[in-house]
Amino acid sequence: METIELKYSGTNTYLIKGEKGLILFDTGWAGTLPAFCRALGDVNVRVQDIDHIIISHFHPDHMGIAQDIADLGPSVVIADIQSKYIHSSDHIFEKDKTTRFKPIKDENIICISIDESRSFLEKLGIYGELIYTPGHSDDSISLWLDEGSLFVGDLNPLYELELHKGTRTGASWDRLLKLNPGTVYYGHALTAHLKGPDDPVPLKSDDASSADDPSRDIFLLVEKIMKFSDKGYSLDKIQKKTGADRGFIEDVIRMYLTHQNVGVRGILDRIEIKNR
Repeated sequence: METIELKYSGTNTYLIKGEKGLILFDTGWAGTLPAFCRALGDVNVRVQDIDHIIISHFHPDHMGIAQDIADLGPSVVIADIQSKYIHSSDHIFEKDKTTRFKPIKDENIICISIDESRSFLEKLGIYGELIYTPGHSDDSISLWLDEGSLFVGDLNPLYELELHKGTRTGASWDRLLKLNPGTVYYGHALTAHLKGPDDPVPLKSDDASSADDPSRDIFLLVEKIMKFSDKGYSLDKIQKKTGADRGFIEDVIRMYLTHQNVGVRGILDRIEIKNR
């Protein structure tokens, strides 16, 4: 099997090549189809080569062009536990009159149970399974490959694990870490290569909360923007109070509003991925 990361939007998306087929794990925000096609061209893959699209959860930056891609050939595959969430982000795009968005067509969806996922993937020569991993959202699933790769969407990164002990996120990670993953592919953080099967922790910490960390100022700035957003301050007022770049403020607020329970580190990860 082969994993290819596609770099075309603020969301990490992945192609997983099996012996008999190809799947796409997650898609970008609505309006990114041209960039997606260019990214495919860069790795010599056609849209028609993709058999199925699997979506980690139905937030706008992970399913925004799913139907656009499906119209070109691939089918959207969901786990049964995701069925009532398929259109949960449609209202967000309806408010954005400048971005073209196609809702997912229910009649063309392939719905499988989590228990069926292994046999479904095996038909493509992909050996692994889908795992229900709630925490970031109630419809979150992860993709596990027996070779040791784990695709977790927006499940909070391992370096935040201590913050989520005793929560659904913590319970999801407890389950995943029992698989002894070697590599973790995130939706918005940098790929984590773990030490080994007996010590599944990141090689380095990305914690920006240390007082002597030079990134502390930007960490505090994002906190301020989030707090001002909660108070209902306008963009102009936030810019006046913080002195931050307007585009940066817009990115922070959009990510904050469209990702339930996202933290400062998660927002900074998303901005880093978007601008790299």
